[in-house]
Amino acid sequence: MNYYHLAELVHRQADKYEDRVALKQRDSETGKWSDISWRQFSDKVMQTAKAMAEFGIKEEDKIGIYSQNMPKYLYTDFAAYANRAVTVPMYATNSPAQIEYIINDAAIHTVFVGEQLQYNNAFSVQKTSTVLKRLIVFDKNVKFNPDDKSSVYFEDFLCLGESAHAETTVKVRMHEASLDDMATIIYTSGTTGESKGVVLHHYNFNEVLRIHDIRLPMVNDKDVSMCFLPLTHVFEKAWTYYITHKGVTNAINQDPKKIQETLKEVRPTVMCNVPRFWEKIYVGVQDKINNSPGLMKAIFKDAIETGRLYNLEYKRKGIPAPAGLSVKFKFYDATVFKLLKKVIGLEKGRLFPTAGAPLAAAVDAFLQSVNIPLVVGYGLSETSATVCFYPPTNFVIGSIGTIMPNLEVKIDPQNDEILIKGRTVTSGYYKKPEENAKSFTEDGFFRTGDAGWFEGDNLFFKERIKDLYKTSNGKYIAPQAIEGLISSDKYIQQIAVIGDERKFVGALIVPDFQLLEQYAKRKGIDYTGIEDLVKNPDIIHMIEARVEEHQKDLASYEKIKKFILLPKAFTMESREMTDTLKLRRPVILQNYAQQIEEMYEEKDIPTGEIIKTLLS
Repeated sequence: MNYYHLAELVHRQADKYEDRVALKQRDSETGKWSDISWRQFSDKVMQTAKAMAEFGIKEEDKIGIYSQNMPKYLYTDFAAYANRAVTVPMYATNSPAQIEYIINDAAIHTVFVGEQLQYNNAFSVQKTSTVLKRLIVFDKNVKFNPDDKSSVYFEDFLCLGESAHAETTVKVRMHEASLDDMATIIYTSGTTGESKGVVLHHYNFNEVLRIHDIRLPMVNDKDVSMCFLPLTHVFEKAWTYYITHKGVTNAINQDPKKIQETLKEVRPTVMCNVPRFWEKIYVGVQDKINNSPGLMKAIFKDAIETGRLYNLEYKRKGIPAPAGLSVKFKFYDATVFKLLKKVIGLEKGRLFPTAGAPLAAAVDAFLQSVNIPLVVGYGLSETSATVCFYPPTNFVIGSIGTIMPNLEVKIDPQNDEILIKGRTVTSGYYKKPEENAKSFTEDGFFRTGDAGWFEGDNLFFKERIKDLYKTSNGKYIAPQAIEGLISSDKYIQQIAVIGDERKFVGALIVPDFQLLEQYAKRKGIDYTGIEDLVKNPDIIHMIEARVEEHQKDLASYEKIKKFILLPKAFTMESREMTDTLKLRRPVILQNYAQQIEEMYEEKDIPTGEIIKTLLS
C-alpha cells in the first residue's frame, strides 16, 4: 500500500479512479445530489492551489477555513497542502470573538468563509483587525457589506490560477513537500480554559493512514461514507483523509439539521459519528417499541434478546452460535433489524466508528444487539484522532477498545492519567511553550488529561481529570459517567452533574420540552408555558422516578440526590456548550450559581426529594 503526502493524495487517486465518484454534494434548494468524479476533484484542488499561489499565499502561511462542510472546503484543504501552507479550521458556529482569537493567535491573513453568517462574522473582525486582510467566500449567494472592498467569491478567486507561473510555483512546492511540514492547527474547544492550537504535521496524518489500514482492512473503494461531523473536528478530518486514501465515495452533508433526510438519501456503508447521535437513535427506537401494540412489542423484545445473545454472547467472543439461534437471528436480521435500520438510513452500514464522548453501555449493547455495526473508540485532537477502538472480536462493552498499532499507552500511577506516545501525537501547542512543558512527561509521553485504566488489552475511560469531583465526604465522582447513564432517557435532553466539594451529588437537567408537553397533555396537566411546566409537581416526580431508575446500579454516594429542571437548554451561544457539544462546566456553574446554591441550602428537605427551585 502506498502512503502519499496529502499534497498529492487526491491527484494520485484521480490517476487511479478517473471518472469514478469521489464526492457527492446536495443542492440545498432542490435536494438533489450531484456527483464529483476523482478527476474533477483533482482538477478543482489544483485550480484552487494555483489561485492561492497567484494570490500571494506562501509556504507556511496560515490559511483560515471558517465554513460548513462542502466540497469547496476540501478543495481548499488539499490546495493549501499543495502550497505547503497550514490550514486552520474554525467551526461554522464560532462567534466573532472566537474566530478573532484564532486569527490573531495564528496570524491568519486570509480566511475562506462559507455562508452569510460566517461572512458577516469574519468581516466584522476584519474591519478592526491588524492581521486579517481578505476573505474568500464559498457561497455565491452571500451579500457583501457595502464597505467591503477586498472580499472575493470562490469562483472568481479560481480565475486567478490560470497563469503558467502559478502552475509552476505549485508544482515546485508539491515536489518539495515534506512529511515534516506543518499540516494544520486545530484549536481545542476550551472546555476548561483558553483555547489552544494543536499542531499536527503531515507525518501525523501519514501514520493515521498506515495504522488504520492495519485495523480497518474491511474499508474499501466500494464504500460510501457520510461526512456529517464538522470537518473542523479532528475525528471527521482524519476520517475524511483516511477514506480519501481508500478511494471511498464521500457524501458531504452541509446542513447538520438535514442529517435524517440525507442518511435516507445516501444510505452510507461507513460513517464516523459521536455518541449523542446514537443516543437519539436509541431513544427513538425505545419509544417506538414502548408504544407498539402488545404483539409487536413482544416481537421487538424477542428480536433484541436474540440479537443480544447472537452478537454479544457468541459473535463478539468468536464462538459459533447454536444452529437454532443462528436461524432465528438471521430471520430477525432480515426483517425486524433491516426495517429498523432502513427507517434511519443505515441498512447498508458496515462500519460506524463513534468517539468524542463516553457512550452509555446500555446504548452500546442495544445497538450491537440490533446489528448496527458500531465501533466505540477514543481519541483527541492531540493524537490526530484515534488512540484505540473495538477490535472485531473480544471487545468489551463499556471499554474504549484496544490500542492502535505502534502507539504506546500507559497509565500514570499517581492520578490514573492516560499517557500516550507515538507518531500520531502532536508536536505541541502553537506558541504555548509553558503549556507544552506541562503536557509531556520527561520520557516524551503526552498527558491526555483523561483518567482511565486497563483490563488486559482493553482501555477504559474514567473521566476528564479536571472534571472529577470530590464530595465533602471525600468520595470521587465521575460526572460524565453519571451523565451518560441519565442522558439516554428520552425525556432528558441535557444534564450537568454537580458535586465538587458538595455534600451530595446534584444536577441541572434540561428536559426534552416537546416530549414533556406531550406527556402533560396525556396526563391532563394544565400549564401556561415551559417555565410553568417544569415547576409542576407531577412532572418533577416523573423525572425523579426516571432518574432513579437509570442510577439504580450506582453506589449511594454517586447518585443524584437533588436536581433542578431548567426551562431552557445549554447552548453554544451562551458559551455553555463547546462547538463539539461538550459541556463547559465552569460557565454552567457560573451562570446557574444562584440556583445551585439554593439547591444545596435546602437543609430541611429529605435526601432524595427533588428541589423545586427553578430559574426565574
